[in-house]
Amino acid sequence: MVPDRAVPIKIWRPLISLIIMSIFTKHIEYFYSIGYTKIMFQRSLLKTLSDRVQENRSFIQILQGPRQVGKTTLVSQLERKKILPTLYVTTEDSATRNLEWIETHWLRARQLAAQHGKALLIIDEIQKIENWSEIVKKLWDKDSRQKLNLQVLLLGSTPLFAGRGIRESLAGRFEVVYAPHWSYKEMRECFAYTLEEYLYFGGYPGSAPLRKEPIRWRRYVRDSIIEATVSRDLLASHEIKKPALLRNLFFLCSEYSGQILSYTKMLGQLQDAGNSTTLAHYLQLLSQSGMVEGLQKKSPQKLRTRNSSPKLLALDPSLITAVNEKAFPEWKKDPELYGRLVENIVGVHLSLNARCNGGQLTYWSDGNLELDFVYEFEGKMLAIEVKSGKRRRSVPGLSVFKNHFPNAVPLIVGTGGVPLDEFLESELTAWL
Repeated sequence: MVPDRAVPIKIWRPLISLIIMSIFTKHIEYFYSIGYTKIMFQRSLLKTLSDRVQENRSFIQILQGPRQVGKTTLVSQLERKKILPTLYVTTEDSATRNLEWIETHWLRARQLAAQHGKALLIIDEIQKIENWSEIVKKLWDKDSRQKLNLQVLLLGSTPLFAGRGIRESLAGRFEVVYAPHWSYKEMRECFAYTLEEYLYFGGYPGSAPLRKEPIRWRRYVRDSIIEATVSRDLLASHEIKKPALLRNLFFLCSEYSGQILSYTKMLGQLQDAGNSTTLAHYLQLLSQSGMVEGLQKKSPQKLRTRNSSPKLLALDPSLITAVNEKAFPEWKKDPELYGRLVENIVGVHLSLNARCNGGQLTYWSDGNLELDFVYEFEGKMLAIEVKSGKRRRSVPGLSVFKNHFPNAVPLIVGTGGVPLDEFLESELTAWL
């Protein structure tokens, strides 16, 4: 006869499972820190890369994006899928960084392709080798002539790629897969971020385990992302005559993110600023690096006014909050500061879509009237006004804009409109 105490086993099993899941969710930061979450969570970009390398050999694939967004993790996941026989090499592991190093590993990959009929060569941080694009062009063209089925994937941070002239030396031979900052949906699914956490801590996966230690988190963002990009990557890849000006421009853009600021006012704020041409060039470099962007004004003639005052946009919330010493409760209780974070995160979502899927992001103003964002894609236009709930603003700009562009789709995001979390998890094409 079965003892009475054995009867409730069916009841305890689901309770035990629930407890285990609860513990796992609670300590998801720990699992990330030892690499488990990286292995488990897959960005949609992984499918894009998988599809590209399985196509007929046509282009060199270049995976690029800002620092610390998980590009190496993506290719590690791609390698583990074992779609093709793969050779992965990185300049980080090599004491010798020269053109012969590239050619040596390319020859290894050729043997792999000859043995299996098809193979994939992945080179990480290739841009650290001077004149790398010339040898890649030579080797790729030789494989094309000999009809060798060797796919090639190169990856690195955006400013370093942009500074090496690949568009000239590799013209017609490559296409770019852009790896952006992580979206709210990705941070929520992978790290259980709340909307408010995303507003403050942003979309850098490496900083997620530190969000319970704000001082340590702030130091990580400043040292490993901001300073590494502005004071190292950009200086290594471009001729910067005024490094201090580049750095100060970034911090100015962070402080005034979400605001329209003329180059004249920027010159007044910065020491040794040179001229507006220099500032515009440096702002473009910061945009290429995934740091800050200067949105252009949309004119009534349906063209961008390139000489207009740019609307500054930090391309991740942490690039605003980590620079500032205020804790999130201080941002939250100040209507202006909180409204600034909300507007910025809407702009980030729009910019992320424009960079990955195409389209054009601008702003619009007419006298005292202003429309926060205008997103255009394949002949369609989305006119967006952001309302935070604490910083109450009327929307006359939206109505007047509709008079100029009657085919535009008006959209209020936030209080009284589409809830912020719903908008951040949506595809922009769904609104057009």
